[in-house]
Amino acid sequence: MKEKDPIRIDERISLIDGFDLDIANRTGTYVIDEEELTLIETGPSPSIKYVKKGLESLGFSLDQVKYIIVTHIHLDHSGGAGLLIRECPNAKVVVHPRGERHLINPRKLAAGARAVYGDSFSELFDPILPVPEDQIIVKTEGDTLQIGPNCTLEFFDTPGHSKHHFSILDPVSNGIFTGDTVGIRYEQLSQLGIDFFLPSTSPNHFDPNAMKNSIHKIKEMNVSRIYYGHFSWSEKVDNALSQVSRWLDIFVDEGEQVIAEGKGYDVLAQRLLGKVKEELRELGIPDEHEVYIIINLDMQVSSLGIIDYFQKMKQ
Repeated sequence: MKEKDPIRIDERISLIDGFDLDIANRTGTYVIDEEELTLIETGPSPSIKYVKKGLESLGFSLDQVKYIIVTHIHLDHSGGAGLLIRECPNAKVVVHPRGERHLINPRKLAAGARAVYGDSFSELFDPILPVPEDQIIVKTEGDTLQIGPNCTLEFFDTPGHSKHHFSILDPVSNGIFTGDTVGIRYEQLSQLGIDFFLPSTSPNHFDPNAMKNSIHKIKEMNVSRIYYGHFSWSEKVDNALSQVSRWLDIFVDEGEQVIAEGKGYDVLAQRLLGKVKEELRELGIPDEHEVYIIINLDMQVSSLGIIDYFQKMKQ
């Protein structure tokens, strides 16, 4: 088991690295230290051992956990919810209304992920266990959740990446937990002083117009921080949202071109990867940098979502 201390963002919010895909700085679980101990995202089931270890090192026990909030029900964000809730007897899982049935019966969700990840599926995601219905709370646009005497979280419907996606505003830090809606932050580049953000356009609910609306919605909130599902947090909010908006247009334009040429997602993935490399080369990042382990996968999965979107548009 890999060893990494939780990242202390401030005196009440920490981030536990779940080593999703067996990679550091990919996917994490946020811990909000309030009267009602709250986690945001679980990661997939193989990450739960790291979540438990991280909570222990922060000085918390599993029976102290009161809320486990998942921004959406893709397995890299919520796949471990069923496994974790078994060991958190006082906890409830908070989910978007469109995601509730998938937590209760994750069979369809697992089948969709298996189609994307193929032979790697079991290693990356098993076991996928159901969450008991009586341990689920549904929240949607305008709903709130009080987790401390001076902290009431607010929920906002933010589709685009998926239809079952909400974002959560923490009024104390004026920060918002955005899952995948406003893209991915690459910690490997941030450590080199490069702030780089790309959209996440995976299948099968990707909708560029809905994503643009969600990005605009968050921009209008004037938040001070964005807490990303992948990975960590940024206070450079305007830069982050501008970057992801620009790249979203590039992704869609390239997808439209590939479809017009009658080609598939693999061609699109190569073209998007080429554009990313071109930009990062100008910033001094060599083509063999380790960040491309993640970016290459992201371009593959995002290309699947873009092609899927245009094929649906034809129907």
